[in-house]
Amino acid sequence: MLDRALALNPSSAHGWFYSGVLRLWAGQPDRAIEHVETSLRLSPRDRTGNALHILGLAYFFQRKLDEAASKLLLAIQDNPGFPRAYQVLAACYAHMGRLDEARAIVSRLRAITYQIVPSDLPWHNPEHCEMFLSGLRLAVGEST
Repeated sequence: MLDRALALNPSSAHGWFYSGVLRLWAGQPDRAIEHVETSLRLSPRDRTGNALHILGLAYFFQRKLDEAASKLLLAIQDNPGFPRAYQVLAACYAHMGRLDEARAIVSRLRAITYQIVPSDLPWHNPEHCEMFLSGLRLAVGEST
């Protein structure tokens, strides 16, 4: 339905954003990046924290960890109360071998929420779920 809506209104920034989110959930990080970047081009003045979080997560799943970390830091700066960006950044830092920074992000996350390692994940690709969870567990000091 979203593809049909975008065919009818290709200038819908919100449509492109949500299409990117759905592509990410479906395990298509490349398409997610394309769609979210289109959304940002169409509406550059919107709050960008959520879009940057989705971009960071997509780069994380692509294992482009430096790009992911930079997007996630900007997402946190724009929306400092959103826990998922901290979780992904901590996992990202852990996979990069930057455990001190990962643990510092976990400490900041604890000030926002009690649930550090989520029990439910929206992503359909089991490899993406495992990459996220293994990095986050490493960041909190659990063995993977």
